[in-house]
Amino acid sequence: MSIPEQIETYITSQPEPKRSDMQALHHIILQLMPACQVWFLDGKNSENKTVSNPNIGYGCYTMRYADGKTREFYQIGMSANTSGISVYILGMEDKKYLARTYEEQLGRASISGYCIKFKTLSDINMDVLESAIRYGVEVTSRN
Repeated sequence: MSIPEQIETYITSQPEPKRSDMQALHHIILQLMPACQVWFLDGKNSENKTVSNPNIGYGCYTMRYADGKTREFYQIGMSANTSGISVYILGMEDKKYLARTYEEQLGRASISGYCIKFKTLSDINMDVLESAIRYGVEVTSRN
């Protein structure tokens, strides 16, 4: 199955309204990053054990580990979680930047170092989420 087919299957497997929200967010991210590499990770490790929720990734940057190793990974990610949707903004060195910069204007969402969680798109200010995504792409494009 191709990556676009895996993404479509994953999104359509979600219950409403999460399915419609994820589809809308998928299109919005693709509009913000029109030429990006698109990823689909099924959440399973090399032993085929589930280690995370499946997730969709957008863009590409080089992650650098403390031991000096590197790995290509996506810049922005999205996944369903038990209560809604998670958007991942990777490559942030300052783990408090997202919360400090976007939390007050974002709406009903929780923000950790690199993850923004919300129940539905109607709970958040999309302009603010788009701004956070653009910032994340900008930061990881410099690396």
